[in-house]
Amino acid sequence: MNHHASLSAPPGRTRRTMLLGLAILGIASALFFVRGPLMMSAPRCMAGRWHGCLDTFNGVVLMTLVALPLAALVMWALARRRLAAGVTSAWRISLAEVGMVHGTVPFLWMTMMPGAGAGIVPGRVSLVPLRDLLTMGPLGIVGNLLVFAALGFFAPMRFAALASVPRILALGAGCSVLVETAQYVLRLDRVSSVDDVVVNAAGAVLAALASRRWWRTTAQAPSDRPRPALAPAG
Repeated sequence: MNHHASLSAPPGRTRRTMLLGLAILGIASALFFVRGPLMMSAPRCMAGRWHGCLDTFNGVVLMTLVALPLAALVMWALARRRLAAGVTSAWRISLAEVGMVHGTVPFLWMTMMPGAGAGIVPGRVSLVPLRDLLTMGPLGIVGNLLVFAALGFFAPMRFAALASVPRILALGAGCSVLVETAQYVLRLDRVSSVDDVVVNAAGAVLAALASRRWWRTTAQAPSDRPRPALAPAG
């Protein structure tokens, strides 16, 4: 009997159970806090009236939650394909890929929504640190922390090259700079602020620290690749 194999299986199941539990807890918490605004957007979204649905924060959040079963199906399909190819960390890799996309794209959509004066008023830039942070309010700070939180949480689980705090900080800050630059260039009637970059990057780092025990290290990377079949002897 292989005692080593029997002892190594429970930790793997425990990690998957913890990830699933965290995901369920996060979804339940989100539903609890935004249930009122979501119900206000639901009639327009379900009726297919995209004006007033996908151009509002509440509507984007609602459609993100509605798309969760599809995201889970995509993750399952990717994992099954990798398992068939002999990839040992198929579920973790697939969860990380789907989580990065599903958890980041809606926030990017919301940050790129045009204001009332889009295309009319010139772009505005705020380069004084902490000036805008004092006027964001708790909801604004939390929202900025979440913009790249999914990217920070899942990217180190998928890519060994990003499995360090400085690299996640650089990734979050770089992505935020691109977003702020796009807001300015496209004249979306938004303020491109250095404080947004700081808070976005901080959110990515905090989320990365929360997933640190599941980071993909360089030593683990070769085991995630399909192993070539051995040639028959002699």
